[in-house]
Amino acid sequence: MIRFFDFVFSLAGLVVGLPVLVILYVIGLFDTGSPLFFQERVGRNKKPFTLVKFRTMKVDTASVASHLASASSITKFGAFLRRTKLDELPQLWNVLKGEMSLVGPRPGLFNQEELSAAREKHGVFLVRPGITGLAQVNEIDMSTPVLLAETDAKMIASLCVKDYFKYIFMTVLGKGSGDRVKG
Repeated sequence: MIRFFDFVFSLAGLVVGLPVLVILYVIGLFDTGSPLFFQERVGRNKKPFTLVKFRTMKVDTASVASHLASASSITKFGAFLRRTKLDELPQLWNVLKGEMSLVGPRPGLFNQEELSAAREKHGVFLVRPGITGLAQVNEIDMSTPVLLAETDAKMIASLCVKDYFKYIFMTVLGKGSGDRVKG
């Protein structure tokens, strides 16, 4: 049932949001010259997939988890995208393709070994990663890998259609702040 909702809402979001996506893309061209950001992430069953987002950091920024990146790497437009969570919109493509869900554990990087080990221990890799979830609306990010994995496992164990919509609405209404960037 959740995959059905993922498909319908991501398709609708991409179609209805196309004008916004185009505008953000064009502004991003002026901001960094490369408005889309592609990064290999850990997916369901630990299979790699390429996550797509709007670029919020300078092009030459190292490919590391957000909490390890410097705040000085974020562009002015990127700060706006992060604050409004519009940088996440292109991930609707990942959801449409079935690589992600709207709700699930945020996909980590392969070099985040402590997070991967904790998630393996808690069975988190058995589900599709998501754009939002329990950890995100409670501002738990990848800087606390064990707590994040435990929170992801808690969400997975109890996720129902009601919670699916609750996490989406909480995110849309501004709950949670996304991954922190070091000052």
